[in-house]
Amino acid sequence: MGQQSLIYSFVARGTVILAEYTEFTGNFTSIASQCLQKLPASNNKFTYNCDGHTFNYLVDDGFTNGLYFVQPAYCVVAVESVGRQVPIAFLERVKDDFTKKYGGGKAATAVANSLNKEFGPKIKDQMQYCVDHPEEINKLAKVKAQVSEVKGVMMENIEKVLDRGEKIELLVDKTENLRSQAQDFKTQGTKVRRKMWLQNMKIKLIVLGIILALILVIVLSICHGFNCH
Repeated sequence: MGQQSLIYSFVARGTVILAEYTEFTGNFTSIASQCLQKLPASNNKFTYNCDGHTFNYLVDDGFTNGLYFVQPAYCVVAVESVGRQVPIAFLERVKDDFTKKYGGGKAATAVANSLNKEFGPKIKDQMQYCVDHPEEINKLAKVKAQVSEVKGVMMENIEKVLDRGEKIELLVDKTENLRSQAQDFKTQGTKVRRKMWLQNMKIKLIVLGIILALILVIVLSICHGFNCH
């Protein structure tokens, strides 16, 4: 990845650019500023293509700073061939740095370009890091994307079940049926064991009765009836 892969970056509050950094000149700064004013509210990540370059935006969820609600927006202009993962990863890193430094500070009231001296070097450092470590950035971005995708699928599956009350009821009914079947099986098992025990006792009593009868017959035959002496 060459030095020119990330061209220009800024941090804004609303449409007010607070800090920016670039080593190049051109009309990309005004184009990026114009796009910032027309970002849709449907998502927090956007990429626009223009003449072999991409204008990548990340809009933060925002944070409260005293009486003010601050919603920063981050932008980086990149060479289109670098793809989306490196620019978005760069914006995430800049966002983390900006939130740590200004989350409870002057981001809410700072005027245009007033944070250039303080935060411009940090933008430069992150830009250089992403340019120098593209493989690491791409790898981390892919892992993060896979985790997000898995979370999305899991949540979607749960929502599908919740949206269909019939299915939830069926699941509950099935569970209750399984419990009922288990209880019936346990009851039937107890009945079978009791029945087998009774049958065994009957057999034992019958055998005992036969043995006693045989003993009685033998005794009577020896004693010629009940006249034994």
